[in-house]
Amino acid sequence: MSTVARPTPPQSTATPHILDNAAWAALTGPHAHLAERVGSAARYPLDVSPFTALADPADPRAWDDLAALVGPGTVTPVTGAKSAPQGWETVQHGQGVQLVDTALRAEPAPEAVRLGPDDVPEILDLIALTEPGPFLPRTVELGTYLGIRHRGRLIALAGERLRPPGWTEISAVCTAPDHRGKGLATRLERAIAAGIRERGDTPFLHASATNTGAIRLYESIGFTLRRRSDFLLVRTPGAEQEQTA
Repeated sequence: MSTVARPTPPQSTATPHILDNAAWAALTGPHAHLAERVGSAARYPLDVSPFTALADPADPRAWDDLAALVGPGTVTPVTGAKSAPQGWETVQHGQGVQLVDTALRAEPAPEAVRLGPDDVPEILDLIALTEPGPFLPRTVELGTYLGIRHRGRLIALAGERLRPPGWTEISAVCTAPDHRGKGLATRLERAIAAGIRERGDTPFLHASATNTGAIRLYESIGFTLRRRSDFLLVRTPGAEQEQTA
């Protein structure tokens, strides 16, 4: 056998940040036990989260792997990609923002209760009422979820979603309309952040770029805008073949 010395490729001066592809980092890191994966594409189970991820959204082979993972003619979200390859249908193209904790005052909320699988029906009712983002029957498996009750009724919620190594996303932050203006969501965010920091992670979160009110609120309590990101809802190739099969 012989070996051939190959020149070392030049290193990029702009090393990607782990949060630039947070879903992939989570699905190949702390959430790997939940991942469904084909090559360079991964996703959560459909009753846990709608997130899919590509190792490199610029790599056509990763898109081929995604098509194999989710099946032909399937609508699926993709984060971190500005456009889909030829043959894919773009159903929706949106923009979001990513904010990181730089000065958040994290502290427990004594009135908060830990939520689990038995609370899912009530959680889903609150999510339907407030629409903070997708929440599915097994989303509670992603991390800690805390709620505040009033006379037994769940009126506010916040929890953990993506977990790239060293980071944890705060998500599903919502308050019932008749209990807004009392700071409940902020108290829950601080409590969730306290637990995140306790295990050595840093909190971060995402919001729609058009949700300027929420962005201002997050910035006022200690989050800093890190980057803007793209969000695609795409349909995999092969729908016509499926229909005619």
